[in-house]
Amino acid sequence: MKKSALPIDTLDLAAGPVFVATMLAEARSLKKRPELRSFGDLDDATAEQLSDPALPADPLVPVGYERRDTTASLLMLAGNVAVNLALATSVNRLHRFLYDKRITNLGGRRGSFVISMVAWDLLYYWNHRWMHEVRLFWANHVSHHSSEHYNLSTALRQPWSGYLLAWVWLPMPILGLRPEQIARAGQLNLLYQYWIHTEAIDRLSPAAEAVLNTPSHHRVHHGANPQYLDKNYGGILITWDKLFGTFEPEVRKVKYGLTKNIKTFNPLRIGYHEFIDIFRDVRSARGVKAKLGHVFRGPGWSPM
Repeated sequence: MKKSALPIDTLDLAAGPVFVATMLAEARSLKKRPELRSFGDLDDATAEQLSDPALPADPLVPVGYERRDTTASLLMLAGNVAVNLALATSVNRLHRFLYDKRITNLGGRRGSFVISMVAWDLLYYWNHRWMHEVRLFWANHVSHHSSEHYNLSTALRQPWSGYLLAWVWLPMPILGLRPEQIARAGQLNLLYQYWIHTEAIDRLSPAAEAVLNTPSHHRVHHGANPQYLDKNYGGILITWDKLFGTFEPEVRKVKYGLTKNIKTFNPLRIGYHEFIDIFRDVRSARGVKAKLGHVFRGPGWSPM
């Protein structure tokens, strides 16, 4: 199955109706739950209440859907698709150029597509981690974390400035993985991550939880609880987090959203509010070092 140069192909088009059907099914399923959390129920919780690692784990009680929140997520997806379409040809040409200059030929070996999937997933881990560790990159990714709900529509709340980290995948064509393999691996990886944005599924089997990124693991990633911050970056495999020391199990009830929530459903503000804050901080900072720090240090950094 060949992946086209454009980021939208038959599989993507088929995914659209599946997204709609599954979101409707999830919303109906959650409404039938005997218990739902009250929105904002953890707003006044202390850090100790949010992060006490003591067992047993809290039961999973969903937050559910909110119409304006879901609408904002869908508008963010529309913007993301528009940006990707605009840049698709340039990205494909760059990958093709680097593939023509490849230093080895991994794409010509048996099992090369499996290699592509694993390589893309590993690079995604670092891409995702750097988006949490470098403020400029966080300005792109923060939009995905801006919802205080957690459901399948949250998966579609995609950022508009992903080109800032397009370079992360350049080692793949250099190593001889074909551009169409890279595109397909990325497509399948991101489609996999759709279903883990849900509170309708509790924990899977111990074997699955040990290896795969699951709804439980990814709920942690979307948590503003102190013990959950900057954890569980994996795409398909949670193995990378366990290997690189960023894994955290789901124990306490998750407080979704940001440490300081932006309280808006405006897609332009969702997409660009952190870039605006960076500009303001850089403008007011004294000295080149401080200005660069506001751009390239971690989110929340300030000069001493």
